[in-house]
Amino acid sequence: MNTPSILGIVGAGAMGRGIAQIAALAGVQVKLYDMQAGAADNACDAIALQLRKLQEKGKLAESVVAAAINGIVPLDSLDGFANCHIVIEAIVEKLDIKRELLRCLEVIVGPDCIFASNTSSLSVTAIAAATTHPERVAGFHFFNPVPLMKVVEVISGVLTAEHVAQSLVDFAIRIGHKPVRAKDTPGFIVNHAGRGYLTEALRIVQETAADFSQVDEVMREAAGFRLGPFELLDLTALDVSHPVMESIYQQYYQEPRYRPSVITAQRLSAGLLGRKSGRGFYRYENGTMLKDQARPADSQVHPWSGTVWVASADAQTTAQLSALLTRCGAVIETGEKPSAMALCLVTPLGEDVSTCVAREGLDAQRTIGIDTLTDCCGRLTLMSNPATDKALAQQAQALLAQSGQAVTLMQDSYGFIVQRVLATIVNIGCDIVQQGICTPEDLDCAVELGLAYPRGPLAWGDHIGARRVLIILKNLYQSTGDPRYRASPWLIRRAQLGLSLRHSRN
Repeated sequence: MNTPSILGIVGAGAMGRGIAQIAALAGVQVKLYDMQAGAADNACDAIALQLRKLQEKGKLAESVVAAAINGIVPLDSLDGFANCHIVIEAIVEKLDIKRELLRCLEVIVGPDCIFASNTSSLSVTAIAAATTHPERVAGFHFFNPVPLMKVVEVISGVLTAEHVAQSLVDFAIRIGHKPVRAKDTPGFIVNHAGRGYLTEALRIVQETAADFSQVDEVMREAAGFRLGPFELLDLTALDVSHPVMESIYQQYYQEPRYRPSVITAQRLSAGLLGRKSGRGFYRYENGTMLKDQARPADSQVHPWSGTVWVASADAQTTAQLSALLTRCGAVIETGEKPSAMALCLVTPLGEDVSTCVAREGLDAQRTIGIDTLTDCCGRLTLMSNPATDKALAQQAQALLAQSGQAVTLMQDSYGFIVQRVLATIVNIGCDIVQQGICTPEDLDCAVELGLAYPRGPLAWGDHIGARRVLIILKNLYQSTGDPRYRASPWLIRRAQLGLSLRHSRN
């Protein structure tokens, strides 16, 4: 089948409008229908208004805008889809309603027409099962706002014909989007891969190792994410994000890696939805976060002026810490054991400070951990243990701030913040490709474009080092006994062989 030239869209909401807009701009004839009377006409007017605004800004030529506006035709019945080459449904996320729509369309369209579902959470196979020819049904999942989010997931159900999926790939390219191929699975690629960022951050807060604003600061300023996990939850709203967490968890038969948190369940019950309700993890006024949420710096604490001893580590970590401490004006001890009055710094990977203290026989009151996973760049994270002298911990925080970098001081936790969140992201990504849901290249591309992560999961793993990620996960698993941290075979094998995590099977 050739790339479709007549596109039908059912559903004139935000997603349907967005798809219609980009298709019309690509020269595709679009037919738009919505069950609500007048909705398709209103959508066409809204699209025309948006295109004219782009024209006024000099981003689109007048002729292109005119052709696109004329290329979208509102329909008042499904019968107008008779000559369409592809029909995309972008209606409510309810399986029975989507199935009934496809049953109605089957008797209207031609035998070669492709049915594409923009579902974000339902099984494509289950949607297709209601049709006489499930082989012509596939998922075609766009992201909101469609014109800006340049990736689309092409999902093959169990019975989807290969030529159908390939036609959608070609069509995506024609309308200016990057297609990524996925097998039908809960969450597909993007919503599946995005579980770790949120669920692990929630777990850290649930353990009271850090509060939500600390987690957000660290993930933004140390790991480079545009939004912290809790800022993201406020943006998407808990009435949207929490049900997705529960759905994916249940669809994977309570896989521990996707376990939701009681925190979001409780806050959802309390109506703390996020920006749209004016209060979530943060407070908002007219959609803007209130500035008094910022954590004030404690200017009364004087930096540590005594010596600093650093526990043995690999050569790269030792050099980075030495350079950092030198910038801070610290006097570094070089003996195998610290002096009685030294501040002791340890560098756990997937462990807590208490474990390091016990293993190395250090003075718990004078021992603090520092996370070196991000090469001591950006925001620094220090970690006390239950016996750490509080005043000394604050002095250590003030000392490290002499570097000009912000410093977060958190409670004892297996694996800090960045270590836990990134290792979880990498591990889930590894298991996605281990299951053959998509290729390594499509995984990283989908996550970078669909979630705006600084790197895709496998690229993150290669940047950190697969062996370091594996050490973090093994220590987390051993320390907690929680199967959420068991390492994917994809990660284990490539770490053992020294291969890139993007290395496919031979």
